Amino acid sequence: MAPKITEPQPLQTLTPVKPEDQELARKREEQAAIETELAECELRAANLRAELGAFERRYLHFVGARYTELDELNAQIAEEIAKSQPDNLRAQQAAREARSRASSTKTSAGEQTEQEPKPFQASLELKRLYREVARRVHPDLTSDRDDRAKRQQLMAEANQAYEQGNEAELTKILTEYECSPEAVKGEGAGPELIRVIRRISQARSRLSEIEAELQELLRCDLHQLRMRVNEAEKHGRDVVKEIVAKVDEQVAQAKRRLDNLQQRVQV
Repeated sequence: MAPKITEPQPLQTLTPVKPEDQELARKREEQAAIETELAECELRAANLRAELGAFERRYLHFVGARYTELDELNAQIAEEIAKSQPDNLRAQQAAREARSRASSTKTSAGEQTEQEPKPFQASLELKRLYREVARRVHPDLTSDRDDRAKRQQLMAEANQAYEQGNEAELTKILTEYECSPEAVKGEGAGPELIRVIRRISQARSRLSEIEAELQELLRCDLHQLRMRVNEAEKHGRDVVKEIVAKVDEQVAQAKRRLDNLQQRVQV
Protein backbone atom coordinates (compact mmCIF):
# COMPACT_ATOMS: atom_id res chain seq x y z
CA MET A 1 0.00 0.00 0.00
CA ALA A 2 1.45 3.31 -1.10
CA PRO A 3 2.14 5.80 1.70
CA LYS A 4 -0.26 8.72 1.92
CA ILE A 5 1.38 11.91 0.83
CA THR A 6 0.49 14.92 3.02
CA GLU A 7 0.51 18.17 1.17
CA PRO A 8 2.22 21.01 3.04
CA GLN A 9 -0.19 23.41 4.70
CA PRO A 10 0.14 27.08 3.86
CA LEU A 11 1.69 29.13 6.66
CA GLN A 12 -0.84 31.28 8.51
CA THR A 13 0.05 34.90 8.29
CA LEU A 14 -0.68 37.09 11.33
CA THR A 15 -2.01 40.54 10.61
CA PRO A 16 0.35 42.97 12.30
CA VAL A 17 -1.20 45.31 14.81
CA LYS A 18 -0.56 48.90 13.88
CA PRO A 19 1.16 51.07 16.48
CA GLU A 20 -1.68 53.58 16.44
CA ASP A 21 -4.19 50.80 17.18
CA GLN A 22 -2.09 49.64 20.13
CA GLU A 23 -1.80 53.18 21.43
CA LEU A 24 -5.51 53.77 20.94
CA ALA A 25 -6.37 50.65 22.95
CA ARG A 26 -4.06 51.77 25.75
CA LYS A 27 -5.45 55.29 25.76
CA ARG A 28 -9.02 53.98 25.84
CA GLU A 29 -8.19 52.02 28.96
CA GLU A 30 -6.68 55.17 30.48
CA GLN A 31 -9.76 57.16 29.47
CA ALA A 32 -12.10 54.61 31.04
CA ALA A 33 -10.13 54.70 34.29
CA ILE A 34 -10.02 58.51 34.56
CA GLU A 35 -13.70 58.86 33.65
CA THR A 36 -14.63 56.32 36.32
CA GLU A 37 -12.57 58.25 38.86
CA LEU A 38 -14.18 61.52 37.74
CA ALA A 39 -17.68 60.05 38.03
CA GLU A 40 -16.93 58.93 41.59
CA CYS A 41 -15.60 62.39 42.45
CA GLU A 42 -18.63 64.09 40.89
CA LEU A 43 -20.88 61.81 42.92
CA ARG A 44 -19.12 62.72 46.17
CA ALA A 45 -19.47 66.43 45.39
CA ALA A 46 -23.14 66.11 44.37
CA ASN A 47 -23.89 64.06 47.48
CA LEU A 48 -22.15 66.58 49.75
CA ARG A 49 -23.97 69.51 48.12
CA ALA A 50 -27.30 67.75 48.54
CA GLU A 51 -26.60 66.81 52.16
CA LEU A 52 -25.51 70.35 53.04
CA GLY A 53 -28.56 71.80 51.30
CA ALA A 54 -30.88 69.48 53.23
CA PHE A 55 -29.08 70.27 56.50
CA GLU A 56 -29.34 74.02 55.87
CA ARG A 57 -33.08 73.77 55.16
CA ARG A 58 -33.64 71.77 58.35
CA TYR A 59 -31.48 74.17 60.37
CA LEU A 60 -33.38 77.21 59.08
CA HIS A 61 -36.68 75.43 59.70
CA PHE A 62 -35.90 75.17 63.42
CA VAL A 63 -33.56 78.10 64.04
CA GLY A 64 -34.06 80.60 61.22
CA ALA A 65 -37.58 81.69 62.21
CA ARG A 66 -36.46 82.22 65.82
CA TYR A 67 -33.55 84.44 64.77
CA THR A 68 -35.96 86.39 62.56
CA GLU A 69 -38.25 86.94 65.55
CA LEU A 70 -35.31 87.88 67.78
CA ASP A 71 -34.00 90.48 65.31
CA GLU A 72 -37.51 91.93 64.93
CA LEU A 73 -37.86 92.27 68.72
CA ASN A 74 -34.43 93.89 68.96
CA ALA A 75 -35.42 96.34 66.22
CA GLN A 76 -38.62 97.24 68.10
CA ILE A 77 -36.61 97.71 71.31
CA ALA A 78 -34.13 100.01 69.55
CA GLU A 79 -37.02 101.96 68.01
CA GLU A 80 -38.71 102.38 71.41
CA ILE A 81 -35.45 103.70 72.88
CA ALA A 82 -35.01 106.08 69.93
CA LYS A 83 -38.58 107.27 70.31
CA SER A 84 -38.03 108.07 73.98
CA GLN A 85 -34.72 109.84 73.22
CA PRO A 86 -35.36 111.91 70.07
CA ASP A 87 -32.19 114.00 70.57
CA ASN A 88 -29.91 111.00 71.01
CA LEU A 89 -28.20 110.56 67.63
CA ARG A 90 -26.65 107.24 68.63
CA ALA A 91 -30.06 105.85 69.60
CA GLN A 92 -31.51 106.97 66.26
CA GLN A 93 -28.65 105.33 64.35
CA ALA A 94 -28.93 102.14 66.42
CA ALA A 95 -32.65 101.96 65.64
CA ARG A 96 -32.02 102.30 61.89
CA GLU A 97 -29.31 99.63 61.96
CA ALA A 98 -31.47 97.24 64.00
CA ARG A 99 -34.39 97.68 61.61
CA SER A 100 -32.12 97.11 58.62
CA ARG A 101 -30.73 93.93 60.22
CA ALA A 102 -34.24 92.65 60.98
CA SER A 103 -35.37 93.29 57.41
CA SER A 104 -32.29 91.52 56.05
CA THR A 105 -32.81 88.50 58.30
CA LYS A 106 -36.44 88.26 57.29
CA THR A 107 -35.55 88.41 53.60
CA SER A 108 -32.79 85.81 53.96
CA ALA A 109 -34.95 83.42 55.92
CA GLY A 110 -37.77 83.59 53.40
CA GLU A 111 -41.02 81.78 53.99
CA GLN A 112 -40.63 78.88 56.38
CA THR A 113 -42.54 75.72 55.58
CA GLU A 114 -44.78 74.27 58.28
CA GLN A 115 -43.68 70.72 57.49
CA GLU A 116 -40.24 69.67 58.70
CA PRO A 117 -37.88 69.14 55.72
CA LYS A 118 -36.59 65.61 55.38
CA PRO A 119 -32.82 64.92 55.42
CA PHE A 120 -31.28 63.94 52.08
CA GLN A 121 -30.63 60.23 51.67
CA ALA A 122 -29.53 58.87 48.28
CA SER A 123 -30.36 55.28 47.39
CA LEU A 124 -27.73 52.98 45.87
CA GLU A 125 -29.62 53.02 42.57
CA LEU A 126 -29.76 56.83 42.55
CA LYS A 127 -25.99 56.97 43.10
CA ARG A 128 -25.37 54.38 40.37
CA LEU A 129 -27.48 56.32 37.88
CA TYR A 130 -25.83 59.64 38.69
CA ARG A 131 -22.38 58.06 38.44
CA GLU A 132 -23.21 56.70 34.98
CA VAL A 133 -24.64 60.03 33.82
CA ALA A 134 -21.51 61.85 35.02
CA ARG A 135 -19.27 59.31 33.27
CA ARG A 136 -21.08 59.57 29.93
CA VAL A 137 -22.63 63.04 29.81
CA HIS A 138 -20.31 65.45 31.65
CA PRO A 139 -19.63 68.53 29.44
CA ASP A 140 -15.90 68.58 30.22
CA LEU A 141 -15.50 65.25 28.45
CA THR A 142 -16.05 66.65 24.96
CA SER A 143 -14.33 69.23 22.78
CA ASP A 144 -17.28 69.69 20.40
CA ARG A 145 -19.01 73.02 21.06
CA ASP A 146 -22.56 71.86 20.25
CA ASP A 147 -22.12 68.61 22.15
CA ARG A 148 -20.72 70.51 25.14
CA ALA A 149 -23.73 72.85 25.27
CA LYS A 150 -26.11 69.89 25.20
CA ARG A 151 -24.16 68.11 27.92
CA GLN A 152 -24.15 71.22 30.15
CA GLN A 153 -27.94 71.36 30.02
CA LEU A 154 -28.28 67.63 30.68
CA MET A 155 -25.80 67.72 33.57
CA ALA A 156 -27.68 70.61 35.19
CA GLU A 157 -30.87 68.56 34.90
CA ALA A 158 -29.04 65.54 36.35
CA ASN A 159 -27.88 67.55 39.39
CA GLN A 160 -31.43 68.73 40.02
CA ALA A 161 -32.82 65.21 39.59
CA TYR A 162 -30.22 63.84 42.03
CA GLU A 163 -31.07 66.39 44.72
CA GLN A 164 -34.76 65.54 44.27
CA GLY A 165 -34.04 61.80 44.41
CA ASN A 166 -35.62 61.35 40.97
CA GLU A 167 -34.26 58.05 39.58
CA ALA A 168 -36.64 58.06 36.60
CA GLU A 169 -35.38 61.46 35.44
CA LEU A 170 -31.74 60.34 35.66
CA THR A 171 -32.57 57.24 33.61
CA LYS A 172 -34.31 59.40 31.01
CA ILE A 173 -31.32 61.79 30.75
CA LEU A 174 -28.89 58.91 30.25
CA THR A 175 -31.07 57.16 27.69
CA GLU A 176 -31.69 60.31 25.64
CA TYR A 177 -28.01 61.15 25.46
CA GLU A 178 -26.90 57.62 24.57
CA CYS A 179 -29.31 57.66 21.63
CA SER A 180 -28.36 61.15 20.42
CA PRO A 181 -26.21 61.80 17.29
CA GLU A 182 -23.60 63.51 19.44
CA ALA A 183 -22.73 60.14 21.01
CA VAL A 184 -21.70 58.64 17.66
CA LYS A 185 -17.93 58.32 17.34
CA GLY A 186 -15.95 58.95 14.15
CA GLU A 187 -14.04 56.27 12.25
CA GLY A 188 -10.30 55.74 11.98
CA ALA A 189 -7.66 55.07 14.61
CA GLY A 190 -5.78 58.34 14.06
CA PRO A 191 -8.63 60.83 14.63
CA GLU A 192 -10.11 58.69 17.39
CA LEU A 193 -6.76 58.57 19.18
CA ILE A 194 -6.62 62.37 19.19
CA ARG A 195 -10.18 62.61 20.55
CA VAL A 196 -9.41 60.11 23.30
CA ILE A 197 -6.25 61.98 24.32
CA ARG A 198 -8.20 65.24 24.53
CA ARG A 199 -10.98 63.59 26.54
CA ILE A 200 -8.38 62.31 28.99
CA SER A 201 -6.92 65.80 29.30
CA GLN A 202 -10.37 67.34 29.82
CA ALA A 203 -11.28 64.70 32.40
CA ARG A 204 -8.08 65.35 34.37
CA SER A 205 -8.75 69.08 34.30
CA ARG A 206 -12.30 68.60 35.56
CA LEU A 207 -11.08 66.18 38.21
CA SER A 208 -8.79 68.88 39.60
CA GLU A 209 -11.67 71.37 39.63
CA ILE A 210 -14.12 69.07 41.37
CA GLU A 211 -11.52 68.06 43.98
CA ALA A 212 -10.92 71.75 44.72
CA GLU A 213 -14.69 72.28 45.03
CA LEU A 214 -14.92 69.34 47.43
CA GLN A 215 -12.20 70.82 49.63
CA GLU A 216 -14.01 74.17 49.64
CA LEU A 217 -17.28 72.51 50.64
CA LEU A 218 -15.53 70.60 53.43
CA ARG A 219 -14.05 73.84 54.80
CA CYS A 220 -17.26 75.89 54.69
CA ASP A 221 -18.99 76.98 57.91
CA LEU A 222 -22.14 75.02 57.10
CA HIS A 223 -20.21 71.76 56.82
CA GLN A 224 -18.33 72.47 60.05
CA LEU A 225 -21.65 73.05 61.84
CA ARG A 226 -23.06 69.85 60.35
CA MET A 227 -19.99 67.93 61.56
CA ARG A 228 -20.46 69.38 65.06
CA VAL A 229 -24.10 68.31 65.04
CA ASN A 230 -23.26 64.80 63.83
CA GLU A 231 -20.45 64.38 66.35
CA ALA A 232 -22.64 65.61 69.19
CA GLU A 233 -25.42 63.18 68.20
CA LYS A 234 -22.98 60.31 68.71
CA HIS A 235 -22.71 61.39 72.35
CA GLY A 236 -26.44 61.86 72.83
CA ARG A 237 -26.51 65.63 72.36
CA ASP A 238 -28.82 67.56 70.04
CA VAL A 239 -26.90 70.72 69.11
CA VAL A 240 -29.74 72.19 67.06
CA LYS A 241 -32.12 71.70 69.99
CA GLU A 242 -29.61 73.42 72.27
CA ILE A 243 -29.34 76.37 69.87
CA VAL A 244 -33.14 76.58 69.66
CA ALA A 245 -33.41 76.64 73.46
CA LYS A 246 -30.77 79.37 73.69
CA VAL A 247 -32.47 81.55 71.07
CA ASP A 248 -35.88 80.95 72.67
CA GLU A 249 -34.48 82.30 75.94
CA GLN A 250 -33.09 85.35 74.15
CA VAL A 251 -36.49 85.90 72.52
CA ALA A 252 -38.20 85.68 75.92
CA GLN A 253 -35.76 88.21 77.40
CA ALA A 254 -36.28 90.56 74.45
CA LYS A 255 -40.07 90.34 74.85
CA ARG A 256 -39.81 91.20 78.55
CA ARG A 257 -37.56 94.16 77.82
CA LEU A 258 -39.87 95.42 75.07
CA ASP A 259 -42.88 95.12 77.37
CA ASN A 260 -41.06 97.13 80.06
CA LEU A 261 -40.15 99.86 77.58
CA GLN A 262 -43.70 100.09 76.26
CA GLN A 263 -45.12 100.24 79.81
CA ARG A 264 -42.80 103.12 80.65
CA VAL A 265 -44.00 105.04 77.61
CA GLN A 266 -47.63 104.50 78.65
CA VAL A 267 -46.88 105.70 82.17
